[in-house]
Amino acid sequence: QVRLNRTCARDRGESGEAARMVGVQSLAFAMDEKPRILPLVWLLLALLAMAGLHWLGPFGTYLDRPWSWFGLVPATFGLWMSALSARAFQRVDTGLIPFDEATELVTEGFFRYSRNPMYLGMVFFLAGLSVVFGCLGTLLPVIGFIIVIHKSYILREEAFMEAAFGETYLQYKRNVRRWI
Repeated sequence: QVRLNRTCARDRGESGEAARMVGVQSLAFAMDEKPRILPLVWLLLALLAMAGLHWLGPFGTYLDRPWSWFGLVPATFGLWMSALSARAFQRVDTGLIPFDEATELVTEGFFRYSRNPMYLGMVFFLAGLSVVFGCLGTLLPVIGFIIVIHKSYILREEAFMEAAFGETYLQYKRNVRRWI
């Protein structure tokens, strides 16, 4: 939306500061609409849904013990990925909570490979636990989590980052994938 508003401003003959201000106004609009539920809450809800689907009525069992314990590998990796990525934000003292003020564009660590390694780590964590549960029904909350995070956070954060960092972020966006 920010890019669209900047383009429209330039099409109307506005340039430089005027076009940037349209982008800033769009950013303020996007900030007003920020999600009220934090991603960690969605993660917890997905975990609860997975547990409920598994214990209340597992369907589509595809992996039995002890093989299902291999799901701990991606689950542990996901926690590690999210934690290291969050630590990268803390090192440069930029906003960690979605839509907090971003003072620096983080491109180190896992951010060299994914624009959203914290969210990707959460998905690895949930997918790994789905393998531990060993039933297909537990994949439904994982898919739901991905959809919610993508639509409610990632798309908005991209507009936020574009408005905040301009061409630097656009170059980063061209070189690094959204997920993997």
